[in-house]
Amino acid sequence: MQKNDRFLDPNIPDEMAATIRPRVLSDFIGHENLKQNLSVFISGAKKRGEAMDHVLLYGPPGLGKTTLAHIVANELGTNFRATSAPMLTKQGDLAAILTSLEPMDVLFIDEIHRLPTAIEEVLYSAMEDFKLDIMLGEGPSAKSVRIDLPPFTLVGATTRTGLLSNPLRDRFGIDLRLSFYSPQDLAKIIIRSANILGTSIDIVGAEILAKSARGTPRIANRLLKRARDFAAASGKNDISENTIKTTLIQLHIDGCGLDEIDREYMNTIVKHYAGGPVGIENLAAALAEPADTIEDVIEPYLMQLGFIQRTPRGRIVTESGYAHLGLEK
Repeated sequence: MQKNDRFLDPNIPDEMAATIRPRVLSDFIGHENLKQNLSVFISGAKKRGEAMDHVLLYGPPGLGKTTLAHIVANELGTNFRATSAPMLTKQGDLAAILTSLEPMDVLFIDEIHRLPTAIEEVLYSAMEDFKLDIMLGEGPSAKSVRIDLPPFTLVGATTRTGLLSNPLRDRFGIDLRLSFYSPQDLAKIIIRSANILGTSIDIVGAEILAKSARGTPRIANRLLKRARDFAAASGKNDISENTIKTTLIQLHIDGCGLDEIDREYMNTIVKHYAGGPVGIENLAAALAEPADTIEDVIEPYLMQLGFIQRTPRGRIVTESGYAHLGLEK
């Protein structure tokens, strides 16, 4: 198993997602202000009989961007179509999807920051005017054709808003940021998921798992399933506090949710670079991890905990990070 396939990587698709994913806003736990605003936007669009404005969802992976896209479609009572930006390699790919949409449909594009420039430019008129401009033929005989599209709602999801072009971002009327969850909200999610999965977990056990889930529902649900496996191996259906502790020990996850690669990341900075600063490329080489994996998966949670800092000169481990490693700065 390679490091970038590590257990806690929130980019890894969760096989449970289809069964435990909330389908309506009332079942979506956390982000109360976001939910209130989204409910207003959905209600307004339904009352006017119009397509809802385009929505941009951004934040670290595993926080519920895809789930919210599904909920928008369910709440609007429309069809849901989904794709990922890396799958759209030519204009024809996007044209085929757009021309197959029904009025008021929701189109979800994941990792939208990875759209090729040529395809992104086709998307501009589709989002603004519900028109599709495509070129037929090549050279002097090429001609532009404009196709009318039904009104639709584009929901784009990204973990890296800085890579979105300004023209694309400006065409989203609704801009929603998802942040890491509190342990209290994660505990509620774990208890809800346990009930759906046909097992039970008490509030103390749910809180232990929540504190080890890196503020991420996808990871919380994955930890829950692993704890259920350990419980089943012991001939039990219910997940006890002892089972949870055993699960975390076996998976090498500490009380803050850090796993082996997190600790290796900080130890590398401390032992090889005197605590930093060190550049991302040096760290990527030392850890044999892609730089974007370090930036998107490893660092955000460590920064939230205050264990590392990104400075103009590079990454450094803070006093809190040293303390967590049991070292003196």
